Amino acid sequence: MTNRLFLILSGLCFFSSVFVACQKSETAPIPILNGTAATVESLGKLLFYDPILSGNKDVACATCHHPSLGYTDNRDLSVGVNAVGLGINRHFLLPNSFSPAKRKSMTILNTAFNGMDDKGNYDPANAPMFWDSRSRSLEQQVLGPITSDVEMRAKAYPEAVAIDSVVARLRNIPEYQALFTSAFGGSQAVTSINMARAIAAFERTLTAINSPFDKYKRGEVTAMTPQQIQGMNDFQTAGCAGCHSGTMFSDYKLHVLSAPDNIKSTTSDSGNGTFAFRTVSLRNTKLTAPYMHSGVFQTLNDVVSFYTRIAGGNSQNPRVNSRQIDPIVRNINVRPNQIAALVAFINALTDENFDKTVPVSVPSKLNVGGNIK
Repeated sequence: MTNRLFLILSGLCFFSSVFVACQKSETAPIPILNGTAATVESLGKLLFYDPILSGNKDVACATCHHPSLGYTDNRDLSVGVNAVGLGINRHFLLPNSFSPAKRKSMTILNTAFNGMDDKGNYDPANAPMFWDSRSRSLEQQVLGPITSDVEMRAKAYPEAVAIDSVVARLRNIPEYQALFTSAFGGSQAVTSINMARAIAAFERTLTAINSPFDKYKRGEVTAMTPQQIQGMNDFQTAGCAGCHSGTMFSDYKLHVLSAPDNIKSTTSDSGNGTFAFRTVSLRNTKLTAPYMHSGVFQTLNDVVSFYTRIAGGNSQNPRVNSRQIDPIVRNINVRPNQIAALVAFINALTDENFDKTVPVSVPSKLNVGGNIK
């Protein structure tokens, strides 16, 4: 039996080639199996914070996606296994044979809406995930880090058996057995599919869509400053909306930009030789520095300045030739005197009123959030 949870998005404003009137509400189907939405989401939250999912039981999803850091880790490249600390204070333990993650950790805020087009339509089962869109849907995405040696698995077991090993651990914890049964029903409820469904259900609750921009578009004329309003207009005329379009300010497509590599890792190749990465949503970026897939830009000023340099096809990465840069990007016309207003507008897309609560404990009795203290 399949129930469907309908997520209500109040007062969303659609931003495409022109500004249009705000929607009063928008609904989107989210698949939930058996149980109630609340039981599935509560289970998912515990799993999200429980390091039992990692090979050495020291890394949780929340280690690199922490609410105090905008559900990312505020690092250029994430540090996963064999480490301690949170955010910029996280460091490897010695001896160490692991490298940082290949790319910057993306925020989980509003990933419920990944793939949304400029009319507000999207398909949760086919939503693009990761910087290179290699996974589709949150249910697929949540399993990826569990199999990664540098993110969560370490060398505790082979990659091929990572998911089964984690499920076996969960089945040996009576509290998880009860929680899975309550959420999904049946005598064998602790499965990898249900684990992924639960974590994805929790992640879909992490929304932040009531920014000053949203309030302004609903008629609160003082919600944005004059500089932010100027930046909103510059955003259109400079061509930024060519990729950062729609309700989430992203077309969710892959584009070649030529962002510099991080010296800690060769990150410009997206894995298919195209050097193309997915357009990130601009919502809540004020909270998620540093920026780009390689995490090389510390501020939004740095990011917008980067676009002034690549206009016309001036590559900023020796591994990417100018002809590879996306035509939309080559035609962007950001003037230096527009940078401050553009940054002010992007900051106006931030809503800091999202769930920041952390469980007091997790069923495994391990450190909540992993070794982050």
